[in-house]
Amino acid sequence: MKKLLAVFLALTLVFAMCGGALADDESADLDGKIVILHTNDVHGAIAGYAQVAQVKADYEARGADVLLFDAGDYIQGDPSVSISQGATAIELMNLAGYDLAGIGNHEFDYGYENLMTILDEAEFDIVCANAFKDGEALFPNNFTYTTEDGVTIGVFGLATPETSTKAHPGKLGGVTFLAGEELYAQAQAQVDSLEEAGVDYIVCLGHLGIDPESEPNRSTDLLAEVDGIDLFIDSHSHSTLADILAVTNNTGMVNGAVLTSTGTKAENIGVVTIDPEAKTITAENVALDENIGSDADVAARVAGIEAEVDALYGVKFAESEVLLNGEKDPGNRTEETNLGDLVADAMLWYAMEQGNLGVDDDHVVAVTNGGGIRATVNAGDITKEDILTVLPFGNTVAYVMVKGSVLLEALEASTYCTPESVGAFPQVAGIEFTIDTTVEYDQGDLYPGSTYYGPDSIQRVTIDSINGKDFDPDADYVVVTNDFLAAGGDTYYAFSVANNIDTGKLMDEAVVEYITEELGGVVSAEQYGEPQGRITVKAAEESALPFTDVAEADWFYEYVLAAYEGGLMNGTSETTFAPYVNMNRAMLVTMLYRLEGEPAVEGSVSEVFTDCADGEYYSDAILWASQNEIVSGRSETTYDPFANMSRQEMATVLYRYSLYKGAEEVAEPALEYTDAESIADWAEAAVAYCAEAGLMEGVDGGAFNPNGSANRAMGATVLVRLIGEPEAA
Repeated sequence: MKKLLAVFLALTLVFAMCGGALADDESADLDGKIVILHTNDVHGAIAGYAQVAQVKADYEARGADVLLFDAGDYIQGDPSVSISQGATAIELMNLAGYDLAGIGNHEFDYGYENLMTILDEAEFDIVCANAFKDGEALFPNNFTYTTEDGVTIGVFGLATPETSTKAHPGKLGGVTFLAGEELYAQAQAQVDSLEEAGVDYIVCLGHLGIDPESEPNRSTDLLAEVDGIDLFIDSHSHSTLADILAVTNNTGMVNGAVLTSTGTKAENIGVVTIDPEAKTITAENVALDENIGSDADVAARVAGIEAEVDALYGVKFAESEVLLNGEKDPGNRTEETNLGDLVADAMLWYAMEQGNLGVDDDHVVAVTNGGGIRATVNAGDITKEDILTVLPFGNTVAYVMVKGSVLLEALEASTYCTPESVGAFPQVAGIEFTIDTTVEYDQGDLYPGSTYYGPDSIQRVTIDSINGKDFDPDADYVVVTNDFLAAGGDTYYAFSVANNIDTGKLMDEAVVEYITEELGGVVSAEQYGEPQGRITVKAAEESALPFTDVAEADWFYEYVLAAYEGGLMNGTSETTFAPYVNMNRAMLVTMLYRLEGEPAVEGSVSEVFTDCADGEYYSDAILWASQNEIVSGRSETTYDPFANMSRQEMATVLYRYSLYKGAEEVAEPALEYTDAESIADWAEAAVAYCAEAGLMEGVDGGAFNPNGSANRAMGATVLVRLIGEPEAA
């Protein structure tokens, strides 16, 4: 049944990138359907809870059996929740009617004891199967719900193993998290247990994300190794469905599981509709904008909390002549920023004001992690609330005494993936250093209790100067930092084994005092208008392509370049081409349609193939190709647009397109490939034609590999060969 269901999921998955007011279609019959509403990474955007409550009420009014979930990171991110250390978030989630929540890494920002205390007030269940304390499961592993019609849903939770280093190690209270193969095994055990219990649908409420820095603990990594999950509600990477489509070959699925997420800051609510009768699951993001109403009771409490925060922190204390950049990427996780400079300067200033630190003043520097800088400060008035929003974690100023070699190791480790974004990226004061991103990170051993690897050698970072003087790897330096990094957070394990002193001074208070006392209440354009040149990121020479995963040395580079510049193929994102991602049955047809200049078509693709939706990127292309006998369906009524395309299927489409353009049919195909007997009868003429025309070649050992998948690099290659080889190819 599970395998059969997965097929239906692949054929019926529907996405909507935004939505309007849900109540507009009150007449729609949702009786018998299950709607799972979900949020993730709300991070204190509390106004969204009133809208979430209204959305839940709207779906219930339409007859659906409704569940409301959150996938983690709800207690931190804005003064509206951070001042209470998350208690107000729990209060509002109770009011909004949440049924279940997972655990994110930021749930531990105020400590294990605080988390347990505020969760005692939660009127919703918590699930997390991979968090342990003293060998015992910290939370219930799973949750089971049965609808009025007797349909059962089993949900289990997973937290990112990165919590071990993304939360303050000293605040975890001995909590550990399964990672890698152990994480996969635990997830499979949960699936097996729920299947044995006879549930109809299995859902994972995960806080894993899809960011490259989270490998091998991403949702996509886990789903590739775990069978039987029907729906994975993801979080942590702040991804939307558009991001998920980009990493899943435009299917939104991995190993039969629908993968979905809503972004961050309550910009969307996720709506998953399960139709037990049709055996379908659809996922969409609905924008929480002005078209969505608000629950009056929740909205009133939100207004009360915001008024309390404004009364405490909303008064102007300074002004800024410039916008202070709090962005992530490009921003504080990829490069030096003016806000990073300001925060590091404030930390260094505060520590120096305390007196003798044990070394000469010119041996004192500051390092803070870019991931700890969470918001932009606009030009104009500055309030304490603004600074608390930038620095919401309650971290304190600390300092460690280390050898220069240890400081160098910390900088090397914290920029291991630059120019890709990473929360550990250092914002500094008193240091000038260069990162050579053209050199590969020399990965060494896994840091103890961490998901990050230390460097086996220093290859990428060079410290150019310390406070204007030569750097000495054997000298003693005091590094002013935050208590999170001093305890070994993020990639900074090297700091955790040094002597450290926590001043107890909150970082936000240090920044406020620096602006007030040292800067005279004005962040000037002269001093902070631009980053001050402390960090140089040396990048490879700019490619003619915007894709970081296509290098000039790749055999397919010229083909991808020609296809991209000709407007025939785009990337899966602005910076990713995904050359080794499989082509699906919609992609090649769409490329040929673009090659033809996108001719007008009559009719509707959904009338020809019931599994093809009108208005999608492929709709006119498949209709055109079908009408011109370039493609046929998998059955009389289905096309299977998202199924992987094999090499012999690619050859067949190219052959039929060539016939459409006037080529002569192959009467007696001659196949010289070593695996010619494996080529299907219906593809023999096509494979022979593509070989003779120079459109496709064999693989290693003289084989054609007819059933092998055709990837995007191959697609670019055959497309360009159709119109003539690129000059440099």
